[in-house]
Amino acid sequence: MSINRRDFFTRAGSGLAGIALAQMLAKDAAAATPVDPMAPKPPHFPPKAKSVIWLFMEGGPSHIDLFDPKPKLNEMHGQPLPKSFGPLITAMGTGNNSLMGSPRKWRQYGQAGTWVSDWYPEIAQHVDDMTVIRSCWADGLNHVGSVCQMNTGSILAGRPSLGAWVTYGLGSANENLPAFVVLMDQGLPLGGAKNWSGGFLPAAYQGTQLRQGEVPILNLKPAGGVSNARQASKLEFLTELDRLHLQGRADDTELEARIRSYELAYRMQAAGPEAVDLSKETAATKSLYGMDQDLSATFGRNCLLARRLVERGVRFVELYCGSGSSWDAHANIEGNHSRLCRVSDKPIAGLLTDLKQRGLLDETLVVWGGEFGRTPFNEKGDGRDHNPWGFTMWMAGGGIKGGQTLGTTDEIGLRAVEMPLHVNDIHACVLHLLGLDHTRVLFPHNGRQERPTIVGGRVEPALFG
Repeated sequence: MSINRRDFFTRAGSGLAGIALAQMLAKDAAAATPVDPMAPKPPHFPPKAKSVIWLFMEGGPSHIDLFDPKPKLNEMHGQPLPKSFGPLITAMGTGNNSLMGSPRKWRQYGQAGTWVSDWYPEIAQHVDDMTVIRSCWADGLNHVGSVCQMNTGSILAGRPSLGAWVTYGLGSANENLPAFVVLMDQGLPLGGAKNWSGGFLPAAYQGTQLRQGEVPILNLKPAGGVSNARQASKLEFLTELDRLHLQGRADDTELEARIRSYELAYRMQAAGPEAVDLSKETAATKSLYGMDQDLSATFGRNCLLARRLVERGVRFVELYCGSGSSWDAHANIEGNHSRLCRVSDKPIAGLLTDLKQRGLLDETLVVWGGEFGRTPFNEKGDGRDHNPWGFTMWMAGGGIKGGQTLGTTDEIGLRAVEMPLHVNDIHACVLHLLGLDHTRVLFPHNGRQERPTIVGGRVEPALFG
């Protein structure tokens, strides 16, 4: 059959138009089926940890009184800061106050002989499961920016928290509970909810705050007389209205997150109460966490709750101890830290013991630390100022090589000098243990591919077992 030139181009054009139309219809069909942002996603490589419990000591615990003994500092007690340490601007002044040694008694623990002070005798029993990192450093001088950086990688607000990045990168490991949970022992941390925000990520990835008391999840129980069928019908109707409103507003991640939260809340009405119900825990278990002591009962309850949550597939749990900057000992560090160490010592040790007994420690990464440390010189005679230049954090379980100390600060504990690890490096290591390459966890925002560690971050192989 012969065709002329005009027929050829007419038929060819119709065919190309048909292909284009088919692709457009396929895209429309895909758009009509919402993608679950919390669906599990494969890691970049086999993970060593399945979940993270981050123990945030807000306010800045003193590394040189807890995990980083400095005999030279004690020798120089009362002397001015030597000029050889260079100029220094601190949060409260210029660092001209005299050096202040630590009155703590120190012992070596475990097979590795890790040094821990008498403020943390219970945690000290677990050093063989821990890597103590003495060379952490950060950028912020004050609490709001520094708490923000330890959570988001930046001292400036607006970026996603690490828990949000983890949830974005891996999705949820359960269907009936949030993937990222935040627990506090008192008020909100400085900076509030921005510390567990999704930032520029879709709002579905932000953390969920559980509250203190008998009802940690508000409005979870249906009103009296409302049957399961009626509750499901109400949810279905709300979702239908929200979906209609969402048409033409595909970029409204807050609305999509609200729809998801309604759906999750409905499923949590069955799973949530059981997860937070500690009544079935034995008296021995509660005592292990210090819940039988007034001072440690609240934080102990949160630590026990964290274990129950990771057991049920919650991927990232952040616990604040001293939320509202209570570790901030500008004066009377002896009284301040003595109390907060009693608040946290037994609960954290109980958490490590319980995780290990249940076979969960190997797959749960536990991280301890504050937003910075404290200075080797005194403030107000008996306190210490903020120190972001060199401080201590530790990690346990979840692929960490136990029984070791990494990095050093200088001889008075002011600056990290050997194997310095920035906050972005810490985040890169946490992501690595979860099977994520921090340079490949990407999200397009304002014309660039953003990642959790911004433009920095390195993975330190010495951490891993």
